[in-house]
Amino acid sequence: MGRGFTFKQFHVDDHDCGMPVSTDGVLLGAWAQLHPQGMTVDIGTGSGLLALMAAQRYPEIDILALDIDPKATQAAQRNFQSSLWGNRLKSENHRFQLWSKEQPKGRIYNILCNPPYFNFGEQTELISRATARHTDQLSHHDLLLGVQRILHKDGKANFILPTYEGEQFIQQAQSVGLFCIRLCSVKSTEKKPVTRLLIELSHQPISQAQETLVIHQNGHYSSAFSALTQAFYLKL
Repeated sequence: MGRGFTFKQFHVDDHDCGMPVSTDGVLLGAWAQLHPQGMTVDIGTGSGLLALMAAQRYPEIDILALDIDPKATQAAQRNFQSSLWGNRLKSENHRFQLWSKEQPKGRIYNILCNPPYFNFGEQTELISRATARHTDQLSHHDLLLGVQRILHKDGKANFILPTYEGEQFIQQAQSVGLFCIRLCSVKSTEKKPVTRLLIELSHQPISQAQETLVIHQNGHYSSAFSALTQAFYLKL
């Protein structure tokens, strides 16, 4: 089906996107537990991967995909139109900080976001990739303020971040009135340290559910990783 990445039920052409299809995105798209109804927003959609995964998993929801990069917005829209769920998916070009201020408070039931996470260090010369990877255009504080404003009182916001950035993110979230109610620590193998955190935030400070996911076991994908992603990866 050409360039990009082919999943069981859809194809993603990520040629014009700053951040290509990644395991991080697939993990988040498969792990997030969404309300089966109500508006869903994918912040920083890139190729549209998270929105497409949500559309496959939840046949009743409509999904709005946002990106600051017009090329990514167009690429996502093309991927949506070529999918089975084009009538439920829409891609728009917005700066999230401004867009979130224009929305009615508490409008959004589900939020998905694979956010930029590099706060410092040398940036790539490719502007679109730098925007996708570095927090210059969307700091975690600004992201959380916007999420806190638009998230429904019973809504859920789901993110994936490297371990250190994820821990800091959870602390920042509490300072704006959002609480981690579900946390998954991701390891590449059982003996390796945790490299990623899957995070679910809510307005409600309820008890946190914690789990650990190991991706590789005995030279193969673990049974837990396979069970989580088998609806998407062709070879599982």
